[in-house]
Amino acid sequence: MLPLVYHPNYSCPFPEDHRFVMSKFVRLHDYCLQHGLIGQHNLFRPDPISQQVMSIAHDMPYLRMISEQNDDTDPDNKKAWRRIGLPWSQGLIDRTFTAPNGTLLTAKLALQYGMASHLAGGTHHAHRDFGSGFCLLNDLAFTALSLLHSGEVQKILIFDLDVHQGDGTAAILKDEPRAFTCSIHCEKNFPFRKSASDLDIGLDKFLEDNAYLEVVERTLNQLLDQQQPDIVLYDAGADVWQGDELGHLNISWNGVQQRDELVLKTCLQRHIPVATVIGGGYDKDHARLAQRHAVVAETAAHLFAQYLD
Repeated sequence: MLPLVYHPNYSCPFPEDHRFVMSKFVRLHDYCLQHGLIGQHNLFRPDPISQQVMSIAHDMPYLRMISEQNDDTDPDNKKAWRRIGLPWSQGLIDRTFTAPNGTLLTAKLALQYGMASHLAGGTHHAHRDFGSGFCLLNDLAFTALSLLHSGEVQKILIFDLDVHQGDGTAAILKDEPRAFTCSIHCEKNFPFRKSASDLDIGLDKFLEDNAYLEVVERTLNQLLDQQQPDIVLYDAGADVWQGDELGHLNISWNGVQQRDELVLKTCLQRHIPVATVIGGGYDKDHARLAQRHAVVAETAAHLFAQYLD
């Protein structure tokens, strides 16, 4: 069965009416369990990591700031947390220092088995010294730097199809030539001050399935030809869906599934390991949001059985 990565602390106690749906992680896990994607031996749990380990991708003063209890009397602290957009809690910090290791574990499993899926991840707005857009730590940059520094891979492609540009990932990895960052996103959308990825493709608002899938397919094949990566980190943002509250694209549910199958099958056919993260998704219907995020895991599980099991 497809290796899946998850930790129970991903859904920490959190305001139910917040725009960021913290319960989506446990809901996604439960959906996968109910639909037979989780067996006895294919669910893996990451360990939390220390500030020191995380400093490969983030500055220590920033790591200390987010770890300490929010000081409402410090204007700089208040400003930093306002930019992140999440209320401080110890539960939030515990999951924040676990999830990046979950993406790293997913990548290691993908290197071993050919493909693996993280039931979280894609916090691509976190920069080296500040958080933004509901992202505190950048799991994609952390994973890329960790794998490169350990020598487990020599070349990585981060293929980011979240509807929002992966500004933090691009900024952290801008001086790392062995990690190629590609972001295909809605151009007139958050973040409004974008960083330069190695390749950015800004899409027009309300783009529909066929044009979108054509861009994804052409770009992925070109990059795999050019870069010859040892692994692909795939951010399968569910916020491209036409009903997403923060999306602004017009991609059908079937279009999202076709996109994920296209990306994963292309990597598998080229024998390139691929690790998936769920990226963004916003919906007042929390059960529907979990089902949306499950599309990439369901698609991966089907292809894993077909190609690799």
